[in-house]
Amino acid sequence: MTGASPHPAGKPQLGAPRVDITVVSTPACHYCADAELALTVIADRYPIHVRIVELESPEGLRLTARHRPAMSPLVLVNGRFFSAGRLPRKKLLAVLSDAAEDASSTDRSWIAG
Repeated sequence: MTGASPHPAGKPQLGAPRVDITVVSTPACHYCADAELALTVIADRYPIHVRIVELESPEGLRLTARHRPAMSPLVLVNGRFFSAGRLPRKKLLAVLSDAAEDASSTDRSWIAG
């Protein structure tokens, strides 16, 4: 890997809000396994909570009916549709970085004074 990461592995960004990620997964799905592995690595850098939901479970069936993904896995970020099929890592990292930036730029001018 080239280039230095602004946030060392194993140290989630302090002050960043936790992001809830739901993966609706199916057995023998290589994109599902890939997403789960990628999210495990990403969790070392960002405060995320990953929940795996089986497609055939009542919740999985409800989420699938609601979001109608073309492929598995269905991935939701904070309850909203994020992707279906192969997990777009760069897009997810951008969302997580934006969330961390928003948290760190919160107006704290009321503290001084």
